[in-house]
Amino acid sequence: MSAQTPVQAPSSGALPSANPFQRLAALVEGVEPARPPIVMTIGEPRHAIPDFVGPILQENLADFRRYPPIDGTPEFRAAVADWLDRRYGLEGAIDRKSGVLPLNGSREGLSFSAIAARDQLGKSHERPAVLFPNPFYQTYAAAAHIAGAEAVLLDATPEHGFLPDIDSLDESLLERTVAFIYASPSNPEGSVASFETYCKLIALARKHDFFVFADECYSEIYRSSPPPGILQAAHSMGEGFSRVVSLNSLSKRSNLAGLRCGFASGDPEFLSRWVKFRGLAAPQVPMPAQAVAVRAFADEAHVEENRRLYNEKFAVAEQRLGPVMGKKVTPEAGFFLWLDVKRWGGGIEVTKALWAETGVKVLPGAYLASARGGENPGADFIRIALVEDRETIDDGLSRIADFLGGSA
Repeated sequence: MSAQTPVQAPSSGALPSANPFQRLAALVEGVEPARPPIVMTIGEPRHAIPDFVGPILQENLADFRRYPPIDGTPEFRAAVADWLDRRYGLEGAIDRKSGVLPLNGSREGLSFSAIAARDQLGKSHERPAVLFPNPFYQTYAAAAHIAGAEAVLLDATPEHGFLPDIDSLDESLLERTVAFIYASPSNPEGSVASFETYCKLIALARKHDFFVFADECYSEIYRSSPPPGILQAAHSMGEGFSRVVSLNSLSKRSNLAGLRCGFASGDPEFLSRWVKFRGLAAPQVPMPAQAVAVRAFADEAHVEENRRLYNEKFAVAEQRLGPVMGKKVTPEAGFFLWLDVKRWGGGIEVTKALWAETGVKVLPGAYLASARGGENPGADFIRIALVEDRETIDDGLSRIADFLGGSA
């Protein structure tokens, strides 16, 4: 199968029967590691949470008694809009009343995004389509499943910078598309879409009448240059934010995955209609959490320190694994390594052997992708999360390097 060929999966089979970590547990079940374990699988932040979180929660404790407004507090919406202005140069273009919605983390918003797009567009096609990259965050498949849509997986391969090739998409497919879930920086590869790619994607959405939901939750975990954002691209096109929604959260940016606080921002018409559905079906974000978000989005010092810690660990990764791999291993953004281990037998084989012989647990790339209709684009890879402290990461990567170097 060509790398440009979309993998089309029936909606009934779009949602995997087990998540990647359940599959990993089954793979290594009964295997006793030869060395003390180091787990490098889950992308759960381990860096310290900002110092201001506790005091702000305490100050707003009484608000846990209250039902929060589904559209968020005015302070929350303003803080998000102000941050987006500073980050992407939007010049006040975000509607502070209808252009921002709080989410219980970006995952919750992504889950409901496709059904909202389907209902708002009212396309008459018998089988609406939801497009997303392959490999993919499993919530994207859930979104298509919930919407009763056909999940169309677009292989993200090295030939296209580990991003979907949007130039190859068929016109008839785009006509029945209701949502394109696009991730940049991407998970697991850490690839960044160019400004021009975003502009091209927005133009397609407006021409063929679908919504782009940009998953940008890794936007602040980058090596040197801030990744462009979809709202930035839309603003430059001079036609507002029609058909464009960015989703982000405090989980990666501020190490607050457990706070479950994120946002959707962009198309005010879409969001003002979506909030009515969410008022019936979605949980509100507690006001103390929103108060933390107001402070977090106003403070960049903790984000810069967070980024510095990750970049130190990527420097270790380059030192340990670069010579073994024979090339640079550091991605543009994110906190994962996406290593091609084909010459050692592929991702699943290497994962099992690493666990048995070194005690390091990684995630097979095949478990983050689908092979429907052809080869699995993640089969040659392993994903390694650099979330632990630097010493633990150094130990784990040294074991991996020794294993790969000794098995070459």
